[in-house]
Amino acid sequence: MKVLGMGNALVDVLALIENDSLLTQLELPKGSMQLIDAAKKEALHKAMEDKEKFLASGGSASNTITGIAKLGVNTGFIGRVGKDFFGNYYKEDLEKYNVKSLLRICNEDSGVATTFVSKDGQRTFGTYLGAAAGLTAEDLKTEDFAGYNYFYIEGYLVQNLDLIRKAVALAHENGAKVVLDMASYNVVEASKDFLLEIIPQYVDILFANEEEAKALCNTEPEKALDVIADMVEIAIVKIGEKGSWIKRGEEKVFVPALKVDCMDTTGAGDLYASGFLYGLINSKSLKESGEIGTLLAGNVIQVMGPKMNDDKWNELISSIKTSY
Repeated sequence: MKVLGMGNALVDVLALIENDSLLTQLELPKGSMQLIDAAKKEALHKAMEDKEKFLASGGSASNTITGIAKLGVNTGFIGRVGKDFFGNYYKEDLEKYNVKSLLRICNEDSGVATTFVSKDGQRTFGTYLGAAAGLTAEDLKTEDFAGYNYFYIEGYLVQNLDLIRKAVALAHENGAKVVLDMASYNVVEASKDFLLEIIPQYVDILFANEEEAKALCNTEPEKALDVIADMVEIAIVKIGEKGSWIKRGEEKVFVPALKVDCMDTTGAGDLYASGFLYGLINSKSLKESGEIGTLLAGNVIQVMGPKMNDDKWNELISSIKTSY
């Protein structure tokens, strides 16, 4: 089984903040993802100067794909970066995780997600898309999708309607199931009509958190799960520290979250998707797949950024193989 991902190729620059008043000063609503220009990116980096910073290759789909790769699944990733420090860093990171790079390289500045992590672990993004935003429908070729069983796409791309339409069509033509992660409640609000058009037609598996599910369906998480499950093969609605609901047809399960000390929620939803898809690929039940996703999510929130070290991964892989 092979999984292909497509998303904004971004390097995360993260910093812990003592006080959320900084977010107000910077005009960043807590918990949101705001698209910013180069000048705003410089201003945010200036606001970080006196803080300890962490660097990680990120972007929602890339985090999920590298997570799946760590679990031993063959993966590839489509994105776009520049020929600069961040672009090279990103490319080398994919290679380190044994992800087949289908990156498009250009002369623009690479994308950077400047991320402020609050004391409660909530993260707020100022995202400079740069080169990442230049990925177009014309960049996609049918051979990119050949041989992949799942095509994972992040919701942050849905504003590029032509790109999404061509990508999901090529995935289906090549026999891949389409997996969509909703990404952010404000993205869902801005693209609701398009999502409601594309989901029933092309999406097989859909991940949403409670805010995204509410933005799409105008109802509470469990009811939203039922609405989404009528449109797709498998619906997953995550409700933060409580856990997640999963539904396929008439089968509906709830998986409680792990009780852990949260440092930074960056990558939690992405790694949940990694674990869930790994379970699905290995013919695990919905509950087991949800539990594997929950295990990864519950561990990544105990570290800064979306990446865990090799020792932690080895421990988790051993635990998954023993328990499932």
